[in-house]
Amino acid sequence: VGGKKTIVRLIPSGVLHAGKVCVIGNGVVVNPKVLVEEMDTLQQQGCLSDPQLLKISEIAHIITPYHKAIDLARERLRGEGRIGTTGRGIGPTYEDKMARVGIRFVDLLDERVFAEKLRHNLEEKNIYLDTLLKEQPLEYQQIFDEYCRLRDRLAPHVTNTSRYLHEAITQGRKVLFEGAQGTMLDVDHGTYPYVTSSNTIAGAVCTGAGIAPQQIQNVIGISKAYTTRVGSGPFPTEEFGPEGEKLRRDGGEFGTVTGRPRRCGWFDAVVVRTAARLSGLSTMALTKIDVLSGLSTIRVCTGYTYQGQQYDEVPASTHTLENVTPVYEELP
Repeated sequence: VGGKKTIVRLIPSGVLHAGKVCVIGNGVVVNPKVLVEEMDTLQQQGCLSDPQLLKISEIAHIITPYHKAIDLARERLRGEGRIGTTGRGIGPTYEDKMARVGIRFVDLLDERVFAEKLRHNLEEKNIYLDTLLKEQPLEYQQIFDEYCRLRDRLAPHVTNTSRYLHEAITQGRKVLFEGAQGTMLDVDHGTYPYVTSSNTIAGAVCTGAGIAPQQIQNVIGISKAYTTRVGSGPFPTEEFGPEGEKLRRDGGEFGTVTGRPRRCGWFDAVVVRTAARLSGLSTMALTKIDVLSGLSTIRVCTGYTYQGQQYDEVPASTHTLENVTPVYEELP
């Protein structure tokens, strides 16, 4: 924006537009420390001058140091079979959510409830860290004190965001829901197990923000004019030669959070076709077309073949997807 790059991890990118209210929905898992650091950085840039411009769901789950420690240790133990997680504790936090032992912002606001839940969880996690993952146990008091300080900073922003959004939509205000990750990283519909730990398709807006399906009016799909992937997992159109390197270099394809070089390849219409169906796209924004400049021809994947079978959508089997042959159209 204005020639300056701003990286946001938790706060919606609407924060860069003056006066827009940014809402972190209940479907997000939030590291309070990372959120406060992000708020500080944005406030130094003149954003979020009014506390009312940021609202955090009271039922969003929080990431703790034990989630991060478990995430990093597991990925280390996987060795060559690692998934490519960012190591920020996201997966283990969603696990606790589904196991019904997670800690939510509403719990953090009540010091007694927070202390009880943290102590109970940490006793169990420390046994797991020490015995199975061969990691050092974590100190209860240190985490408790730090998160109480973070709570005091974040408490004014914590609210019933589901109701807030419902009332905003009912009043005719314009609301844009911004999803993180791509369709192929959806835990159900993506290239399992090389996926994130939540649902990322448009339907997840309803559960992840607490709004009704009929309140969604349009779905905008976003795709680059080529394909990228960070970390492990099948990638049929990956380009290993100089053309793939050109896409990475000219597109600035390095992970936002990790800085890892992204794997790059040709536009995969099979993936986009699948995504369009799953999310019911109304329109599509095609970005970074200029990165293709300088190539005499470009390739577009229109289908896959594997063992004599043709595919016009992404197959469910990861093994199949790892071994398909892309069908290309070459274009000037």
